[in-house]
Amino acid sequence: MDTVWLIMLVLLVLILLLSALIWRIGARSQTPRKLANGYPPEVETKWEKLSFISNGSKLASWLLQPASDRMRGKSGLAPLVIIAHGWGSNRSRVLRYARPIYEAGFAIFMYDARSHGDSESIAAPSALMFRDDMLAAVSSAKRLPGIDAERIIVVGHSLGGFGAILALDHGLQVSGIVTDSMPVHFDTMMKSELKRKRIPIFPLAYLIPRIWLIRAKISHAQFKEANIPKILSRHAGSSEAGRTPVLMIHAEGDPFISADGLKQLQLELPENRVSTLFVTGDGHSQSEQDPAFWQRVLPFLQERALQAVDKKEARGTRLQASRENI
Repeated sequence: MDTVWLIMLVLLVLILLLSALIWRIGARSQTPRKLANGYPPEVETKWEKLSFISNGSKLASWLLQPASDRMRGKSGLAPLVIIAHGWGSNRSRVLRYARPIYEAGFAIFMYDARSHGDSESIAAPSALMFRDDMLAAVSSAKRLPGIDAERIIVVGHSLGGFGAILALDHGLQVSGIVTDSMPVHFDTMMKSELKRKRIPIFPLAYLIPRIWLIRAKISHAQFKEANIPKILSRHAGSSEAGRTPVLMIHAEGDPFISADGLKQLQLELPENRVSTLFVTGDGHSQSEQDPAFWQRVLPFLQERALQAVDKKEARGTRLQASRENI
């Protein structure tokens, strides 16, 4: 009998040690690398250093001014593009998008998500953190002097784009969203991060995502709600229909987040919900190097900004007419 109890005790200790090891691996994989930003930012336009608050944490940001006034319009206010980086990145690394955008007449607001770059850290970062940081960034950007609060467009790379799409379900009001190399499913980024850190996928791919959710205090209901196809079905589409225009881009050879996810999403969504573009490239962060990227993105940004002006002027005309009829 003593031998049986001893064996059971040893097994229990081994199980506890294994559980602790798996938990530690999960916590380590949920801690993104924190890359410092280069100063000053390598841009050829005026810029300033700013900060804002997201869920009690201070986030570092830059505001880049447009290099020309061509998009200001009658109001004198500039349209704004918010650029959001992905997991383990920072705002310096997404400066690769900046030049064509500010040269086209857009101001740019770019920030470090929590636990990234120069922003404050939290214990358990997650996709929902990127969502909440995006909502806070848009709220802050709308109060910036010289910025047209009704002409704000988001460009999100990877999990930055994922967070922007999730934010649509929580009241995000922007003129359009561009995603680049975005994961379509909640657990895709988790599995990709395990792969990047050379942590065995099996059986940890089934255990560690659950650890991430527990540590981030994400309930099963919240996990189910973070369904990109359903969110896009509810919110994406033509602005004339009261929806948010979405352009989704992916590099065909992306080895980190496969383009197959976006291709499958195309099949799942109702017609005309999103526009897509597949560019040439074999990296996760080089879509903008294909000329086709800017041939689609710049017209999308310009159209969204101009359409927002038309809607604003139409509202003003209707308001003036109603006052005259009183």
